[in-house]
Amino acid sequence: MIPIKIESAWKGTSDCRSCGIRDMVLFADLNEQDFSLIHSPIDDLSFPADQVIYTEGEHALGLFTLRKGMVKLVRTTSDGRERIVRVLRPGDVLGLEALATAHFDSEAVALTEVSVCRIPLSVIHSLSSNSPRMHMRLMQKWQQALKDADDWLAELNFGTARQRVAGLALKMRDPDQPKTTSFFARDDMGAMLDLKLETVSREISALVRDGALAPLDKQGRRYEIRNERLLMD
Repeated sequence: MIPIKIESAWKGTSDCRSCGIRDMVLFADLNEQDFSLIHSPIDDLSFPADQVIYTEGEHALGLFTLRKGMVKLVRTTSDGRERIVRVLRPGDVLGLEALATAHFDSEAVALTEVSVCRIPLSVIHSLSSNSPRMHMRLMQKWQQALKDADDWLAELNFGTARQRVAGLALKMRDPDQPKTTSFFARDDMGAMLDLKLETVSREISALVRDGALAPLDKQGRRYEIRNERLLMD
């Protein structure tokens, strides 16, 4: 996949003070004095589904706050296989590791149409040094990212094959449409859940047959959650 050019995704300078999800994102606790420290533009960017936002190992110009949609983080193993390590939702921060290394350690790919704010690293470093509120917020986001990564592995790699597939269906619910869930390609799901591709396909078919899910497209990627209790059993 070819990364999108930042210039082609440009939407203009973000108005952080009036952000619709400001209470969820990185600048939630900043006051007017803190905003006066922001001297570099914070960009509003949009990416279509399946578009690469940044690549693994890429030099980082900034962090990204996810305002809308879902993003998957992908890493390449030593033998060349790609593994999905986590899925991000609105309010999450992409690329926190760049604060320490100035590089991204995963590839970020839009699962749905997404909207993000790109915040220059210079802005983050300046605010972190001069604003206790920002420093605390960064620590909270970092801790949450670690917890989410641990929970992702713990919840999706244990239990029966049915429980793993059902658990993924619940985790992949659309934030804007909680009765709708989206799956990855079957081989991606197999790698994530430590299951064979045939097993993944069989369990999804069983969930549809049992009335837990109903397909919404011909590709078998989007489903309506018909019975959440069956998915949680």
